[in-house]
Amino acid sequence: MNIINEVQERSNNICELCSSTDNLRVYEVQPPINRGAYGNINVCSTCLDQIEDPEKMDTNHWHCLNDSMWSEHDAVKVIAWRMLARLKNQDMLDMMYFEDDAKNWAEATGEGDDDVVKIVHKDSNGVTLQAGDSVVLIKDLPVKGSSMIAKRGTAVRRISLDHENAEYIEGKVDGQQIVIITKYVKKT
Repeated sequence: MNIINEVQERSNNICELCSSTDNLRVYEVQPPINRGAYGNINVCSTCLDQIEDPEKMDTNHWHCLNDSMWSEHDAVKVIAWRMLARLKNQDMLDMMYFEDDAKNWAEATGEGDDDVVKIVHKDSNGVTLQAGDSVVLIKDLPVKGSSMIAKRGTAVRRISLDHENAEYIEGKVDGQQIVIITKYVKKT
């Protein structure tokens, strides 16, 4: 069974956050952990839009987290924790229970960190980059430790962010995971 079918079956074809049945999509929780369906959730387009763009947050939509925060699936709890952190709902955050590895996964994107501490990744035009974004290389880049050269104009999809340095992102180019300096990319 493939990952999409496994996640859809696990979720009974409903959004694992708000229980909607409309416009569902399997979403890989960032940063990817490469453990099949375990690292993915089934979400509706309303939840996904707000997960990916904090500017679109509708506080009223997230009352659903009262239920989804108790999911038995870590990927669902991780996203619930991140949304609660974004909403600054400390009472509900204090009620959540995580194993250490799931808690580390939830905190990996910096959601919930104080804004002065949070590392913000920006592309060459000053546009903020988020995990999962697509970017285009604006310069030919030699890949250290390899004879490969990542060519200008190459699209890099579903980037992940370095949570210790705002100048670095990671992505796959020609099937190889590489570190890319943010000043050499443009968000698409």
